[in-house]
Amino acid sequence: MSNHYFQFKQFTIHQDKCAMKVSTDACIQGAWAPIADDVVDVLDIGTGTGLLSLMLAQRNESIQIDAIELDADAAQQASENIKASPWADRINIIQGDVTQYAFTKQYDMIICNPPFFNNSLLGDDAQRNNVRHTISLSYDALLAVLQNVLKPTGYAAILLPTAEHDVWAQLLNKNGWGITQLLQVYPKEIGGYNRVISLCSSQPTTETNVDRLQIYKQGGGYTDVFTQLLQPFYLKL
Repeated sequence: MSNHYFQFKQFTIHQDKCAMKVSTDACIQGAWAPIADDVVDVLDIGTGTGLLSLMLAQRNESIQIDAIELDADAAQQASENIKASPWADRINIIQGDVTQYAFTKQYDMIICNPPFFNNSLLGDDAQRNNVRHTISLSYDALLAVLQNVLKPTGYAAILLPTAEHDVWAQLLNKNGWGITQLLQVYPKEIGGYNRVISLCSSQPTTETNVDRLQIYKQGGGYTDVFTQLLQPFYLKL
């Protein structure tokens, strides 16, 4: 498969202008993140190629999505991918800084695959550093955005590595927020989970429902659960 595009069943992701390419983690997030029955307005923070917006639009024909992206090249790439999809009329691409943008409404659902790394060595690629490290969007800044634009009854689906999720969860708890549900993603049967997708709410929670997803079987190949989750999207699955 070309590094410049990723072919799904109902849309194609061109990614030559984006520092971050299509990842299995993001595909799991787009396929798993629950869309409640009363969700209408969705915000995709740091949309990159537009992948998460396209997956959500495919899953639910009633939602309207604003997808914001700081990097101008990535925003242009996302716009091109959206225009070529069946859901161009329901996804609006915004090029701008989510921490500074003047939103005119609040959202029922927010989805975000934020910069992962807080204290890691930076590479030579400034664009890649921005999307991988918390330079352009710290966890505190992300929470401030959620506090500002998420409806009181809304929720946010956030994807992070395990260690970074622990930092995020502590920040939420400190600010009176809670996690209602989370998915622990295990690459293989042996070893721990390395990614967490959490559903965050402005209301504190006393109990969190925990799901588990294993990607690969012990002997190789995808697990049945992974296949069932991604089959509506992957062209060859």
